[in-house]
Amino acid sequence: MRSSNPVFSRRGFSRDNGYAGFNAQPQAGGAAVGTQGNPYAQPQGNPYAQNPYAQQDLHGAPPQAPAGTGRMTIDDVVLRTGTTLGILVVTAAVAWAALPVDDANIGRSYGIAIGAALIGMVLALIQSFKRKASPALIVSYAAFEGVFLGVVSSVVDNRIASGAAMQAVIGTLAVFAAVLVAYKAGWIRVNRRFYGFVMAATLGFVLLMMVNLLFAVFGGGDGLGFRSGGLGIVFGIVGVLLGACFLALDFKQVEDGIAYGAPKEEAWLAAFGLTMTLVWIYLEFLRLISILNSD
Repeated sequence: MRSSNPVFSRRGFSRDNGYAGFNAQPQAGGAAVGTQGNPYAQPQGNPYAQNPYAQQDLHGAPPQAPAGTGRMTIDDVVLRTGTTLGILVVTAAVAWAALPVDDANIGRSYGIAIGAALIGMVLALIQSFKRKASPALIVSYAAFEGVFLGVVSSVVDNRIASGAAMQAVIGTLAVFAAVLVAYKAGWIRVNRRFYGFVMAATLGFVLLMMVNLLFAVFGGGDGLGFRSGGLGIVFGIVGVLLGACFLALDFKQVEDGIAYGAPKEEAWLAAFGLTMTLVWIYLEFLRLISILNSD
């Protein structure tokens, strides 16, 4: 169950680098029947082949694990996600208070925020390419990302739109709740077609933002205008919608991991992915609010 941010692949959705996991149908008791489509119980290419609760018996069905064993549970995911988000919020609050954004200090605060963002990105990349979850890396990523978000939120809230940070938080929570309800109600079907569409759309979105950034660096202003005015509002809404789609993929990962007996440490990767997705949505809301309140 690899990171769920828009750049990295998802181990929980793949089988031998494919996407057979999307079509898996677990039993009512939470275990999958047979090896087809189970990303956690396949003899070949299964990263959890040594997990006794993800292996199958001679009849093709994985054994039922008793309570308190090494399988991931929803409580594990909630606890780890709460930990990473809590650390992120605390460091954001500290950065907001300790790094003023007035005219005399904004340059230093910006520099610290950019440095924290770069360190966070490096830590996220390291974790994304590791085969196992590293709680230290994930917690450190959340801490540095919080510093970046604290400064950026302070700038928007104090210099562009008062109350913008709280509005962005409310918007992010609303999207999370809406996607969760839609997913549990079956209104969102996460399958190979959905995954392919989301990844293709995200790739195009990221490439456009990179081109816009290059034009902004060498040509000045906002480059091609993808982050300001009416066009910026459109791309901001697209960014929020893409984040919502990745939340659905995150929920699917968690559901599959629990159903197929993923080991307990996979909950850290689920928390890592959910945190990155929520940060993405929050930043898009913050950008939208700043555009709408710009002169």
